[in-house]
Amino acid sequence: MCSATKQVEPAVTDSHNAATAFRDPTSRRIVDFLIDIGIAVDTCSLRQETFLPGILIDAGQLRVDEDKLRHPGDLLHEAGHLAVVSPQRRAQLQGNVGTGDGAEEMPAIAWSWAALIHLGLDPAVVFHADGYHGASESIIENFAQGRYFGVPVLQWLGMTCEEGQAVARGVAPYPHMIKWLCE
Repeated sequence: MCSATKQVEPAVTDSHNAATAFRDPTSRRIVDFLIDIGIAVDTCSLRQETFLPGILIDAGQLRVDEDKLRHPGDLLHEAGHLAVVSPQRRAQLQGNVGTGDGAEEMPAIAWSWAALIHLGLDPAVVFHADGYHGASESIIENFAQGRYFGVPVLQWLGMTCEEGQAVARGVAPYPHMIKWLCE
């Protein structure tokens, strides 16, 4: 079942087949990655308005209406919100999870940057002009220059390491991720 609400109609309910349902190759690539790391994605017909067009977070899963999805990179950002919280909290997330709380928004942005680097995507795919309250260019500039924010939280969660800790632990530093989901 795609959702418990009556405003969402399922199109595909098997996450393992969800990526093949996407016509856009960037969306398909992102969804393949999300499924591989353990974030469930279903395609749906969304009738209700959502925070980001075409994406609904429902019980810790991404429900996507590709016909309404404006920016494939929004999938990575919303997945970042799911990735940086405990599995228990993730399962409870519903609707607009971007509360404006920097403690969750900043690591979701840092996670999104690491994911786009991992996937070899242009940063503007995620940090497009329509998002981030006009700060997309600034985020791209800062992250491209190695001025990362949100990474200390990811490190605290054991998901990555900043330069100094990475050397001490013998792992690659951020944007390399040790794990993609908070445990």
